[in-house]
Amino acid sequence: MQQTSEGTQAAILVSIDLGGADYRESLAELRLLAETAGVRTLATFEAKRMRPDAALFAGSGKVAEIAEMVELKEVPLVIFNHDLSPAQMRNLTARLGTRVIDRTMLILDIFAQRAQSHEGKVQVELAQLKYMATRLVGLNTDMGQQKFAVGARGPGETQLELDRRKLDKRVHLLKERLEKLKAQRDVMRRSRNRSGVFSVSIVGYTNAGKSTLFNRLTKANVYVANQLFATLDTTSRRMYSEGAGEIVVSDTVGFIRHLPHGLVAAFRSTLEETIQADLLLHVVDASNPNRDDQIAEVNKVLKEIDAGDIPQLMVYNKVDLTEMAAGAERDDCDRIARVFLSAVSGAGMDDLRLALTAAKDAKLVVEQNENQIRQARNLPWD
Repeated sequence: MQQTSEGTQAAILVSIDLGGADYRESLAELRLLAETAGVRTLATFEAKRMRPDAALFAGSGKVAEIAEMVELKEVPLVIFNHDLSPAQMRNLTARLGTRVIDRTMLILDIFAQRAQSHEGKVQVELAQLKYMATRLVGLNTDMGQQKFAVGARGPGETQLELDRRKLDKRVHLLKERLEKLKAQRDVMRRSRNRSGVFSVSIVGYTNAGKSTLFNRLTKANVYVANQLFATLDTTSRRMYSEGAGEIVVSDTVGFIRHLPHGLVAAFRSTLEETIQADLLLHVVDASNPNRDDQIAEVNKVLKEIDAGDIPQLMVYNKVDLTEMAAGAERDDCDRIARVFLSAVSGAGMDDLRLALTAAKDAKLVVEQNENQIRQARNLPWD
């Protein structure tokens, strides 16, 4: 098995162009995902097809090319930039004679590495068990030697060898744990709501600089890295803004294109901080040429978790890496609609604080009007 001097695993990446407009961006993300998981890319195999091959996804000719390199270099892992069916995964494992994982399994592996809180670990294991339930036959090949390999973290060898009945029981147990953790979180949230504290959730594409912005706003020390999914567990801190008073800010997991649906579902309890927020700070990497596509992907996931109607403030981060100037852009009603800043240097942060103050004031006005309407409805007729 090939390893680097640091012990990271070597792998071949496979990406099939099926005509999608985001193919190049998706492949670039696969390379970043592999790097984040601790994988050294030996080679990347690409091909164009009208549709996936039913048995092997990539087609027999391309698979034969990959098999040659696997044998020549003794490659321990092949990663496909697609979701593979259970049959395709079994067929590819048999044809290539090595472990095969898909894009979803790679993302799940990164989540298994990164989850720190008890709730995060439970969520990851639940997502892994649900996804792997139909893939146990293909995954159990030589699992004893692959226990710590990329794509095999999380539930581990023992969990993956459970029969269906025991696996279902484990999934049920994890769901119960998440419900208890959700109840505890709900109690804390209700207490915060009763205190009338304005709540803000930072959302955005992975590696957009959300945690750096969170640290800048709250003077926290949340882990920051130039990697995908550096943050998994939602962290909330209180900040004080002149003119707005106390604000609760939450840092959340970043989104990515083709984010596994099961993973979104598993992390729903954590993402409920986003659903319950008064305002979303939608952080965008201003230096990324595909930022518009990334904005669309984030909004798609927000809609999926029922957070699509929450007011958003667009925050264009990393302007220090562009020719954009730090500052605020206002709409026709003279409200701040977009903020351009650098969370690293602090340029533009004053404009963001002004926007937060204005958003909180607007919420207070709405609440006062609603209270007046409720009181008026309770008044007796003359």
